[in-house]
Amino acid sequence: MKSEFEVAFNEITELRSLPREVVLEALQTALISAYRRDVSASAAQRVEVNIDPNTGRARIFVEKEVVDSIVNPHTEVTLEKARYYDPESNFGDMVMVQVEGTTKKFGRIAAQTAKQVILQKIREAERNSLFDEYIGREGDLITGTVQSVNSTMITISLGRAEAILPRNQQIPGERYKPHDKVRAYLMEVKRSNRGPQIVVSRSHRNMLRRLLEYEVPEIFNGQVEIKNIAREAGYRSKVAVAALQEGIDPVGACVGMRGIRIQNIVKELHEEKIDVIEWNPNQEQFIAKALSPARVSGVYLEDDPDQGRTAVVIVPDDQLSLAIGREGQNARLAAKLTGWRIDIKSVTEAVQEALNNLHHPALADLPSKQTEMLDDVRRILEKKSANKAIAPEEFSALARFSDIVERRMLATRDAARQARMAEINSVKLTLPQPAFAMPIGSLALPDEIIEALQPLENVGEIMWRFLIDEDRLRQLLKDLPDNSLARVQEALDKVVIPEDDAPVPEPVVETRIEPQFEAVAAPQLEEVEPDIVLDAFADEPEIVSPEHVVTRKPVQKPVQKEVVPILDEDDDTEDEDANEEVLMEDNQPGKKGKKKEKKKERQQRRQLIFDEEIGQVIAKRRRKGSRGVDEWDDE
Repeated sequence: MKSEFEVAFNEITELRSLPREVVLEALQTALISAYRRDVSASAAQRVEVNIDPNTGRARIFVEKEVVDSIVNPHTEVTLEKARYYDPESNFGDMVMVQVEGTTKKFGRIAAQTAKQVILQKIREAERNSLFDEYIGREGDLITGTVQSVNSTMITISLGRAEAILPRNQQIPGERYKPHDKVRAYLMEVKRSNRGPQIVVSRSHRNMLRRLLEYEVPEIFNGQVEIKNIAREAGYRSKVAVAALQEGIDPVGACVGMRGIRIQNIVKELHEEKIDVIEWNPNQEQFIAKALSPARVSGVYLEDDPDQGRTAVVIVPDDQLSLAIGREGQNARLAAKLTGWRIDIKSVTEAVQEALNNLHHPALADLPSKQTEMLDDVRRILEKKSANKAIAPEEFSALARFSDIVERRMLATRDAARQARMAEINSVKLTLPQPAFAMPIGSLALPDEIIEALQPLENVGEIMWRFLIDEDRLRQLLKDLPDNSLARVQEALDKVVIPEDDAPVPEPVVETRIEPQFEAVAAPQLEEVEPDIVLDAFADEPEIVSPEHVVTRKPVQKPVQKEVVPILDEDDDTEDEDANEEVLMEDNQPGKKGKKKEKKKERQQRRQLIFDEEIGQVIAKRRRKGSRGVDEWDDE
């Protein structure tokens, strides 16, 4: 038979949907707080609680010091009792000792503290559990019940949590009453002091995407792909779909047999009209289909670097109002769906504009080459202005003429843009090239700014426009807050663009030029005092006796043949005496003059002589005058 504690424990875990470990930890924390409050224990004192989950028995262990005589029973314990818990304990040790009486001796304040701690810990754990549950469902559809309605938002009960549906995220024209079932798109989940704040939407375009995935198995299975969605909630939406598997009709799969699939979505969205369009890589055909149900006579694309991508669409006169739609809604949705700015003209308007521009260089040869066509066009326009009936063939003639004029004007504008494109390309070369492969969605910007910048396609396009075409960015962001352009600049400053692999510079190799002796008639030396020559061997090591050798770091020198000097014994003795004297005088102050005189004497006994037989310059040393012979020896 289960104890009362176990029954209550299981009830809390099931009601709050919390793990048993979380509830058990909350109980342990509560008992520790209650004990500290009851005995006024220090925060530095260690306290532990063990709870038996079956019986609910709690045992509290407190850290106490082993002493001979107890002064404070809450912090001290005798050696005999301490060895009951730790047989190896001695005086001065800290031992964990069980508190007698456990929770039975707690006062009212301690019990109230334990209750508050338990409730606080359970609420905190429940909030974290709810946040973890709904953060994983962000971007999905949820179903709830309307709990309350006011002028700013609707509160929806999701069971253990609540969601809010702001006014700007509702479908215009919808009315909600308490206890109504509502399906919404989970847009955002944020932490707050009162639990997770869940924001849902019914006007988000991704809600239509999720409904199509639920209603159309081909989209859910990946056989049909949704390319783009343009939506004005409560009025009209356009969806571009493409088949990823051969033999599947993407539009038919979304509409369903007798339109049953699309009708379910229309009912869910408060009778919102939905146009399903097949995506086409050919932009002219795609734009013509995007303006459905209107028929299109011609589409002329102009990708201007300053004005953006513009599509001039020519439609029959009776299709003009249908192509534009109520308050421009059809043309506006088609522009959002395709990413092109659409300029719609009727055939008559285009022809009249062409006749007024016959003086343009691109149309200057039409009066001479297309005389009959011009006469027919003028006759048809006069007939139309007189409100007479016009045959379909005559409308076709007007369409052919407008097609010729539009293509000529388009070719002229393309030629004029070449210089501008050259300037833009030179600026693009100064920017990091990986930026042109980064999507605009990678910038840390709100969704409305990302959607407004979509015609630019990548981050690199935004960068170069900040340098030479900022007006284009202002035009794209004109319907957004004034600080939108500054926010785009901040996002560009924070983006990290990987640098291209820079070419590794070749290592610089130092070239050492070996000295070469040229054969000359005689070395050109400056005039010096009699019997004094330059020290040509100042860099060469001098020969000294072993006991006076000073060790130095070896220096690499060009390999060249050295001539070993042949010295007499007297010379060696003289050099040894001189070197010894120099070394002794180095450390004596005031002896620099004697050192210079010795060096001067050695220079007088050397001389550079050019030897014609071997073709090299050699050095000779003068013998000592004591021998009575004034001759030179080769070194």
